[in-house]
Amino acid sequence: MILIVDSGATKSDWIALDENGEQLFFTQTLGLSPEVLTKDVIEDRLANNFELSKNRDNVSHLYFYGAGCGTDRMKLFLKNIFKDFFPNAKADVKEDTYAAIFATTKVGQQGIVCILGTGSNCSYYDGNQLFQKVTSLGYIPMDDGSGNFFGRKLIRDYYFHKMPADLAHKFAVSHDLDADVIKENLYKQPNPNTYLATFARFLIENKDHPYSKGVIDKGFQQFINNYVMQFELATKVPINFVGSIAHYLRDELTSVLLRNDLIVGVIRQRPIEGLVDFHRSNM
Repeated sequence: MILIVDSGATKSDWIALDENGEQLFFTQTLGLSPEVLTKDVIEDRLANNFELSKNRDNVSHLYFYGAGCGTDRMKLFLKNIFKDFFPNAKADVKEDTYAAIFATTKVGQQGIVCILGTGSNCSYYDGNQLFQKVTSLGYIPMDDGSGNFFGRKLIRDYYFHKMPADLAHKFAVSHDLDADVIKENLYKQPNPNTYLATFARFLIENKDHPYSKGVIDKGFQQFINNYVMQFELATKVPINFVGSIAHYLRDELTSVLLRNDLIVGVIRQRPIEGLVDFHRSNM
């Protein structure tokens, strides 16, 4: 059995294939980012999934693409956990950017591949190799244009009284904005980046409000300025995206890309389908 995993900060999609490439099951766990979770938490999330626990001895290969897996230390950290949980499996751990590449860009084709989900990232793919100009420092100083970026912006604007009154009222009604609750989730609970990203849904649901339009436009422009334009070929190759923010704000993202003379490429909400096709073609 082969397991293919696309793990974001919020959730992880797992698809199992047999030796002929036929799907055996699909399941989900919460995200397994090694940068923000302890070994115990990750082990619990694996053990609490019925399909994974039932089939743990049947897995021969595990292809894991995850947020927070950009360093050798984090890759080894996860590999050791997987070695214990899937004792008969050979684990291959790559950062989630590779999932985005394999899901949007064919081998041999050039492109800039971006992630806009709970977090954000951007890489250049020359058809064979991945190149990055920006090393991620995590959600606090970076992640421009992401779900947690927009969530942080909404909370700040609400508390600094910069959100229009009509929208601020809706925001307060739809969320628990008590200061103690916010601080509890940001400083004492796991996955503060995921917590912040939950507020981005409000922005998507109210994206036609003039305030929201401005926030979205500026956030995407900041992402393009800081990430995409780092690459000399930015205006010459397609700009591909995966992630919920890119998917649900496709029109707004496309508008900003075109304004910057960039080529709009593939936009996928989840890379898992493309990943499965990639691995089937290489079985």
